[in-house]
Amino acid sequence: MTTGKTCVLWPVQVQVDTPLGGKGRALAELMRAGLPIPDWFAVLPHSFKSCLSVEQAETLASVPTAETMRTVLAAFTFSDEVRDAIDQACALLGGANARFAVRSSAQEEDSAAHSFAGQLESFINVDAESVAEQVVAVWRSGFSERIVAYRRQAGLTALPDVPAVLVQRMVTGEVSGVAFSADPVSGRRGVVVVGALPGLGNALVSGEATGDTWRVGAGDTIIERAIAAKDIIQQADASDPAGFRRVSLPASQAREPCLEDAGILQVARLAMAAERHFGRPQDIEWTMDGERLYLLQSRPITGLEQLPDPDGRRAIWDNSNIIESYSGMTTPLTFSFARRAYEYVYREFCRLMGVPQSRIEERSDMFGCMLGLIRGRVYYNLFNWYRLVAILPGYRFNRRFMEQMMGVRESLGDELAAEVAKAEQGNRLVDALRLAGALLNLLLAYAGLGGRIQRFYLRLESALGHERPDLSRLRPDELVAYCRRLEQQLLTHWDAPIINDFATMIFYGVLRRLVSSWVGDTTGTLQNNLLCADQAMISAEPARLVRRMAEMAATEPGLVETLSEASGALPSVVAKYPEFARELDGYLARFGERCMEELKLESPTLHDDPSPLLRSIGQYALGIQAGRPTAAPDVETGLRQQAEAQVNAALAGHPLRRLVFNWVLAHTRLRVRTRENLRFERTRVFGRARMITVELGKRLAALGCLAQARDVFYLEWDELLGFVEGRATTADLAGLVAVRQREFDAHAQAAAPSERFETRGILYRGHSFSPEQQAAVLPEGDRCSGTGCCPGIVRGPVRVIRDPRQSTVKLGEIIVAERTDPGWVMVFPSASGLLVERGSLLSHSAIVARELGLPTIVAIPGVTRWLRDGDWVEMDGSRGTVVRIPAPEGGP
Repeated sequence: MTTGKTCVLWPVQVQVDTPLGGKGRALAELMRAGLPIPDWFAVLPHSFKSCLSVEQAETLASVPTAETMRTVLAAFTFSDEVRDAIDQACALLGGANARFAVRSSAQEEDSAAHSFAGQLESFINVDAESVAEQVVAVWRSGFSERIVAYRRQAGLTALPDVPAVLVQRMVTGEVSGVAFSADPVSGRRGVVVVGALPGLGNALVSGEATGDTWRVGAGDTIIERAIAAKDIIQQADASDPAGFRRVSLPASQAREPCLEDAGILQVARLAMAAERHFGRPQDIEWTMDGERLYLLQSRPITGLEQLPDPDGRRAIWDNSNIIESYSGMTTPLTFSFARRAYEYVYREFCRLMGVPQSRIEERSDMFGCMLGLIRGRVYYNLFNWYRLVAILPGYRFNRRFMEQMMGVRESLGDELAAEVAKAEQGNRLVDALRLAGALLNLLLAYAGLGGRIQRFYLRLESALGHERPDLSRLRPDELVAYCRRLEQQLLTHWDAPIINDFATMIFYGVLRRLVSSWVGDTTGTLQNNLLCADQAMISAEPARLVRRMAEMAATEPGLVETLSEASGALPSVVAKYPEFARELDGYLARFGERCMEELKLESPTLHDDPSPLLRSIGQYALGIQAGRPTAAPDVETGLRQQAEAQVNAALAGHPLRRLVFNWVLAHTRLRVRTRENLRFERTRVFGRARMITVELGKRLAALGCLAQARDVFYLEWDELLGFVEGRATTADLAGLVAVRQREFDAHAQAAAPSERFETRGILYRGHSFSPEQQAAVLPEGDRCSGTGCCPGIVRGPVRVIRDPRQSTVKLGEIIVAERTDPGWVMVFPSASGLLVERGSLLSHSAIVARELGLPTIVAIPGVTRWLRDGDWVEMDGSRGTVVRIPAPEGGP
């Protein structure tokens, strides 16, 4: 049975299940913590139902709407018993002459998600006799049209019951205001914002008057002051029905701060105390009576979680180059494997460069975060790449070379670059000694690079063998043991590729400068032509083999038609043409792992589905049968010879320059060639990791640990191996997969992050992953431009390719793509040109295009949206220009 006493609650009586609401619960907790809270009691919601007549209760039970509640509350009166309980509580709280503040405390009010700020009515300076009446007024405000609209916009259901109401002893402070323990505007968690106004705080909270504002930083330092022109204040007035009156502030006080520094810091500490208690930033109301400071209410700052902390650690994310290897959505297994590989490889690189082990360990955070996975997409953490280069010799020059090599469109900027250098390099004398030692290590490493490469290939052959192994009979523990052996043999001894990559970056950058300053070419075309026609570069071999198989197939009409429409493996058809079958088997044995998105473990290879390769051969053969000209095999040789002649002419009177130039050129060619060849070996290593992963997925699905084998790609690499090795933190792999699949499905439906953006603090909260500046303007009109990679003027229809597995390129078409990867080389032989949104002069598409003599332009913003299938263009691979032209009459 409900009694008057059970309808009134004191702070010491508050329990976990008390229907008190956010505001009252917070005040009860803070009182127990010893914070200065004015005394109060609460009128609980069930006091309302206990006073209803039978007819009113039946009405609410049958039609529980806000309008019905307003009707019932309009005629509501307290029972004598409940009214007496409220009166007695007021007497205990302050006596007959005391004044009170009457405020709501609804269940969802002052929560982390919804503040309800100013939505429900509050009353101040209320006398004891009027408290019960104002309690009902607060209840009525809980069902106003304003509240109904607020709840609807916030996605909340209609309020099911009246709110609890707090009755607090009134403190008529001389100065009042609000404070935020974190800056709600900028998001700075280390800054407290204090707002104050003479008199009562209602005018400030309601927005009726502007108060003074201070920002307090670390160490009780007032970092900002904004003293407002205060024209009116509110003062308590018992004779006024509102409980206060507005008073004009004398002009002499209008510009005077209403708090001294000691008071400002006192309020700031109070806000921080509330934050410490609740473990999250708080928005408080306070008042100061003489020297006594009171906390009137405390609630979480809503919306703050959507703001990054601008004082948090800065990061710049860019996918300009890595999108070539990891485009679109990338599974957790692939990302975690790649992240692990990057960490191992660059730790080893720094050791080879003579960086002290202690210094490497101090930067473990850097090595572990060279990459990031953002909405399912892989990005470089550019700051960490700059930090890596900063601890190596020649940072000032290498920084620019690294940007060229990675295809970064926007440089870090000298100011930020200097900041990175200062943080990583420290004492000049010590750094000079380290620089000398690192240079010596670099020279020694480079001098012995040939031997390192030979030993690297020997380790590869020892680890991988000459043929694909049969893993189908290995137990899960045997598969993991095999994986561990590969890690020990290869991943922790990746010395040759990383030294060669660094040398490539240096020589390529130096050659570019020499070509510009000594020969006068600033477009990069001459440099590109000097580096083409390298027959020893393995990356161009697949295209040459496709061309040869197409020439063989062109003599067999039945085979061509079947290949050009291939939708799966065709062993029975291919077997009828033994010579072609042998060529195809040889191709798959050598390049079966070189597929679209070959560095993604989840990508099917040509061993799984050779149809993209067969279609490419078939379309190329159709063009041959139709008599269309194919790409001349010696085009790249001619380009190289013309470039060499231009250099010889420019340096004819400078024998020393010519000697230096030729030395740099020879080493650049060697390093670029070796870089591409070693990257192919990386493909083989990833292919073997893929085989192990697929087999582990089958074993775990057979054991019922996964719903299906391919679910394995939603686990992280260490989770997968740890589950088999007995060190997993959860055995519910299917549960992990389900969580990640839901998240990745949402990422796939959401807009992809920008190609470059900045974050502060925690990456995954409060960021839109968009650049601060406006997005790049899409091409307009009939002309656009990019970076020319391989010369040649071509006219033809375009084919926009988004998924090369599902696309067919006809002979003579110009490929238009957002990006390419090594697996695209199968479709290059049929194309007459290549236009790519992303990429750089050292991206794989640029290198292979030069080897094939395929006119190519990269870094053309928005080209896949500017052009459509069938549009005709004229492209100039030297100038980097593209012009849309009318299609010829009568077709091509």
